[in-house]
Amino acid sequence: MDEKHFAEIDVAMLYIEEARERAERATTALRAEGADSHLIEALERSTTELSEVARRLRQGTFFAVPKEQLKL
Repeated sequence: MDEKHFAEIDVAMLYIEEARERAERATTALRAEGADSHLIEALERSTTELSEVARRLRQGTFFAVPKEQLKL
């Protein structure tokens, strides 16, 4: 059952990474087109926040110790 659960987590990670990459590409495109700085800054913040979301998800799933294993 764990394998199925981790497959779901992998799918969520993939969507987060795709969103981060899309925001990064949009930032590059807007910067090249001379867009207003507040638009570029918002996309840069979003890119950073999506990276943080992915990091927290990895830490909370793949690197977390189940509560049952914390008991002696």
